[in-house]
Amino acid sequence: MAGSSSEVMSIYRALLRYGSKFPNYNVREYVLRRTKQDFRAHREDADASGFLSEAKDALEVVKRQAVVYSMYARKHKSIMDIPLTQVLRDQADIPAGSLKAPRME
Repeated sequence: MAGSSSEVMSIYRALLRYGSKFPNYNVREYVLRRTKQDFRAHREDADASGFLSEAKDALEVVKRQAVVYSMYARKHKSIMDIPLTQVLRDQADIPAGSLKAPRME
């Protein structure tokens, strides 16, 4: 890749850092997955100055969008963000009589 390896790693780490700040599970995982895929795909490029400038632009977009998403975040976490042990523990506390099957008509 064109540019110093420290600059490339700095952008990569910043994208992962800001991508992990998204409160929405789907968006967060998408940003992290795409960042890893794109940097791995361009790892061996000898002249990837175009990719590096795109990565810088993407970093600015991710920074802005992380702030916007955090302003409108839900108050409750997604089920994907709650540890499985906590979900199972919470389900064990629910009395069986309070659970009702849906009515089929």
